[in-house]
Amino acid sequence: MAVLSDEVKREIGQHFVFGFHGHQVSEDIKTLIRDYYLGNVILMKRNVLDAKQVRNIVRELQSIAKESGHEKPLLIGIDQENGAMALAATGNPDIAYQVSAATAKELKMVGINWVYSPVADVYVPTETVWEPSVSQEDDETHPHIAESKEVTRYASSVARGLTSCGIAPSAKHFPGHGDTYVDSHLALPVIRKTRSQLEATELVPFNALIHGTPPIASVMIGHMALPDLTGDNTPASLCPKITNELLRNQMGYDGVVVTDCLEMDAIAEPLQGGCGVEEGALRSLLAGADVAMVCHTFERHVGSINRVYAAVENGELPYGELVTSGRRIAKMKDEFAGNWGDVLVRETEETFQKEWNELKKMNMELSRTAYQKSLAVVWGTEKLPLKVEKKKKLLLFTPTMESLNRAVDDPEGVLRDRLGRLRNTAGASYLGLASEVQKRVTTMRHIVYSSHEDVDKNIISDARAIVFVLRNADRSIWQKHYLRKVLTQSKDIPVILLASCGPYDLAGAEDLHEKTVFIATFEFTRNAFEAFVEVAFDGNEAQGCMPVSI
Repeated sequence: MAVLSDEVKREIGQHFVFGFHGHQVSEDIKTLIRDYYLGNVILMKRNVLDAKQVRNIVRELQSIAKESGHEKPLLIGIDQENGAMALAATGNPDIAYQVSAATAKELKMVGINWVYSPVADVYVPTETVWEPSVSQEDDETHPHIAESKEVTRYASSVARGLTSCGIAPSAKHFPGHGDTYVDSHLALPVIRKTRSQLEATELVPFNALIHGTPPIASVMIGHMALPDLTGDNTPASLCPKITNELLRNQMGYDGVVVTDCLEMDAIAEPLQGGCGVEEGALRSLLAGADVAMVCHTFERHVGSINRVYAAVENGELPYGELVTSGRRIAKMKDEFAGNWGDVLVRETEETFQKEWNELKKMNMELSRTAYQKSLAVVWGTEKLPLKVEKKKKLLLFTPTMESLNRAVDDPEGVLRDRLGRLRNTAGASYLGLASEVQKRVTTMRHIVYSSHEDVDKNIISDARAIVFVLRNADRSIWQKHYLRKVLTQSKDIPVILLASCGPYDLAGAEDLHEKTVFIATFEFTRNAFEAFVEVAFDGNEAQGCMPVSI
């Protein structure tokens, strides 16, 4: 047991990373840093307008921490993956390194020092797994071994690129989230694999990152159950057998361990078997995590800290273990956040803007190259580029933007009224795509399709070409149903299908190969869509490759 002194409260605050809402520093986050001694903050897209604005809010957050008596600066994190699948689609780990280093320079310039990347998950479906043989030589040519090595190459390149420019990377989602058809935002995935199967596949990239040069600064624990390894369905993020036994004792990791967001339904929602956010925060620390992540809700932030206060006071959570854990956090802060002089350096707005513009200009050509090399034509290359006669109509279909749950922000560009109802559903990136397509054709109509609307036959009847966009249609099956209806009505006009996120949207759809073109951008950003339009309409060559088998 420990008396809940100011010193103890300051220690407890170091073991959380919280988010806040708005483009300015909110009263909630001020309270958490000032009164609860919160030691780490995550920024979301809801906090970002531009570089100067981010730099200003980060500096204000650090100033509040210093004025509140924090010994060390805040770790300021962000979920900047840079399109893990897109980087792999380039077929060149050196590009992954260069992009990550360039990203790190930009993030460092605005005051961010911690990134929840690289993604180290290996896609090995349970139904295709095998039990590794006694002789490892017999397994070297197995496709799952090859996939594990490929993930290792790219994850290691990303980690080295970030670290080289002063950003702490975080390998995720330990011990591997690739073999999950269930999204932990919505429910708890259960992975039925043995220790030997995990060692042969999922653990390969993490082991390489843990023992790399330098070792990975942090590891993010995911919300998935591995009953064949742990004996029950306790989520990995709350399980001592995963964090303490597997990651620390057996694999030898001594860096910082952070949880994935505890507001995901796998933890937060009792109806999905979750224990609740506040209880999850305590259990994650008891399991061996150093930092518990809660991204969204102020009441849950305060509740989580108060739950740990009570556990330290009554001896449920030994204070000495927190102190030992805190040393790991302090070490990472010393290396990546530095001192108060580093984070509160004062340069003029003019100086910052000039240096920022120079950096962006330097990185622009790399960005363009990376996007060109990541775009992949899955089938139908011979049908490109798309030719649409003047004064003939092209239809662009994009899916309505869906929010998963309270642990996920609305997609960019989605607007809601004061009652939370959707006001628009196109999404800013898809609007950008529409704008680029419009430049290439005389007449275009942009249709945002949804699961509760049927296909309008009259709209399709006078179209002479279609671009149909999917986003995670392997999970949102309604998109494929809608596509089939469109194809039934479209007869013999050219159709380009675009996978704007994961590449699995049309897995097994061999019957579409003859009639359509299928292109994958691997992410739904404006830059990716610009590269798509240049291939689909302008005749540019798609230089990417499929990084996974579908």
